[in-house]
Amino acid sequence: MRLWRRPRTKAVTLTTPQILIFAILVAMMGLFLWGRFRHDVVALAALLACVISGLVPSGVAFSGFGHPAVITVACVLVLSQGLRSTGAVDWLARSILPRDAGRITTLLALIGLGAALSGFMNNVGAMALLMPIAVQLSGRLKLAPGQILMPLAFGTILGGMTTLVGTPPNLIVSGFREEAGLGQFAMFDFAPVGTAVATLGVLFVALIGWRLVPARKSAAGTGFDTGTYLTEVRVPDGGKAVGLTLRDFEAKIEDSGAQIIGLVRNEVRLTAPHGLRRIKAGDVLVLQADVDALAEALGSVANFFDFRRVR
Repeated sequence: MRLWRRPRTKAVTLTTPQILIFAILVAMMGLFLWGRFRHDVVALAALLACVISGLVPSGVAFSGFGHPAVITVACVLVLSQGLRSTGAVDWLARSILPRDAGRITTLLALIGLGAALSGFMNNVGAMALLMPIAVQLSGRLKLAPGQILMPLAFGTILGGMTTLVGTPPNLIVSGFREEAGLGQFAMFDFAPVGTAVATLGVLFVALIGWRLVPARKSAAGTGFDTGTYLTEVRVPDGGKAVGLTLRDFEAKIEDSGAQIIGLVRNEVRLTAPHGLRRIKAGDVLVLQADVDALAEALGSVANFFDFRRVR
């Protein structure tokens, strides 16, 4: 009778460079989880450790900053900031999101808008732009903020799969494909699969997924009244508000719930200015808005002013 014997496996011996790179990776992940230091500082320290230990040649240590994917992501960040500064996203959100619709319709519109925006701008930027609107909607829909914010986060991630610039991995894969001699991916080569997956994902999150999120409410805000916020906005040269009376301007922003309580002209502050006083370039108007409607109020006046500061 012949007995089966387990074949002997050859012991795997790690080389010194392999041990070093594993040690650096473990240390880097530990610092990421600790959270004491900024993530970019930890990543740069890991790169320098690789250079000092000889794992990465010093001549190519920073060559990754010139990679097309990095340049494209930087350009998308600039585009995201431009959309935010001009108030284009606020206008789009006010135009698309229904005011008096139910939970499902509102969630579908909000998450769908987040997915559409993240296809052409940074996911984090799209999420940051829609977060104030999501928090405001949570109060109207009587939901915990997390039940809207988490579905919105998933929506922005799903939308990033639909285009070449929607997420950095798509750009990296396209770069490797070009290096292999197969050419780059086009802008919408990811759309057939990405759009199908994103659509199904958005439908699931809006119809079912939000119900699975724990309805946790912050106990810190219980019984705490935040009151109203004061916002100072400066009238730019050639702005739409120039020439309007204060009364006319208040009528234009009436839906936002903001009201004018002061005016600063030539370093002189006027409290409760007369409604027939006309707005001039360089004036600073002091607006008052309830904290729950602050995001909508700022979006409403974005087309008229340059924001000076919010307090």
